[in-house]
Amino acid sequence: MPVTVNLHSEDQEKALFDFLDKMNFEYQSDDEDLRLPEDQEKEIVIRDNDFVSGKTNTRNWNDIKRDLSTIYG
Repeated sequence: MPVTVNLHSEDQEKALFDFLDKMNFEYQSDDEDLRLPEDQEKEIVIRDNDFVSGKTNTRNWNDIKRDLSTIYG
């Protein structure tokens, strides 16, 4: 049974993990180690800035779906 908890401080996080460990619950948490590598983060920022400044544009979703359907059926 999945449960989502939105914590608001490091103290709450520590208290929750202490409780889960004490009760021997199995759990999975999002960890900051799951961040994108720095070069990928920079690429995203560059592409976002290019879009905002008008250097690039978006594609129509219907065109994207059509292209994917020709590749994957």
